Amino acid sequence: MTKTVEFQLREGESFIPLIQLLKVTQVANSGGESQVLVTEGKVTLNGQPELRKRAKIKAGDVVTAQGYEIRVTG
Repeated sequence: MTKTVEFQLREGESFIPLIQLLKVTQVANSGGESQVLVTEGKVTLNGQPELRKRAKIKAGDVVTAQGYEIRVTG
């Protein structure tokens, strides 16, 4: 079962780095755990595997990992 999380970018920000997003939404417990999830290919961005730890996640993007679907809004 997938849990959906809504994440709103802060005013004035146009993106959030992928590993930071995983940490602040508590999909990962730490930045280190976030990095491991990404490097092991356990994260998708808009339905495609994402291996860039610092990928710029923007409004409209959907990130999935560990049974979570994170919908990013602006």
